[in-house]
Amino acid sequence: MENQTITKPIYQQIATDIASRIIKDEFFIGSKLFGRSVLASYYNVSPETIRRAIKLLEDVSIVAVKPGAGIVINSKEEAYKYIQKFQVVDSITSIRKEIKSLSEEKIKIEKSIENSINELIKYTETFKNTNPFAPFEIEVMESSKLLGKSISEVNFWQNTGATIIGIRRNGSVILSPGPYAIFNSLDIIIMIGDDNSYNRCYDYINLE
Repeated sequence: MENQTITKPIYQQIATDIASRIIKDEFFIGSKLFGRSVLASYYNVSPETIRRAIKLLEDVSIVAVKPGAGIVINSKEEAYKYIQKFQVVDSITSIRKEIKSLSEEKIKIEKSIENSINELIKYTETFKNTNPFAPFEIEVMESSKLLGKSISEVNFWQNTGATIIGIRRNGSVILSPGPYAIFNSLDIIIMIGDDNSYNRCYDYINLE
């Protein structure tokens, strides 16, 4: 799913721009803002859009609309508060979008792992009578001498003749863990080997 861009209404964008210009001292406290028609031409929008932008600024006391005097700049402090408020809202929106994106990516990865495991199981069941290197699993006991050591450090293949193809840990599966993966208590080690590999691996992992 593609990331969607969340765009604020144009009148809010105009209000934010005017508030920013007040903070930058482009408009001074007590001075008159341009008339609505001038602002509509400047921002290339309708007078109604400008009316909504000014009403928003008036509601938070950044400007005051006075009969006969027009739009008067009222408060730089309120303009700063307004900008800060929308920066927080934008940050929250951005974080929510990032969480959603990461969650979707997590689901894809978990689905990919699940498919790989299912393919492995299917392959094993289909060719269990012809494949001399069928997968098997052994749990690492809490008393194992391999705890805290890596696959390469214990020379696992040299000592057992079996190859580790995965590790089940905390409800997830680490596929092709590599030589630097560490043995942890209660890990389920997934291996392939010949008919005698299971006993050799069990003894090597769990017996003194």
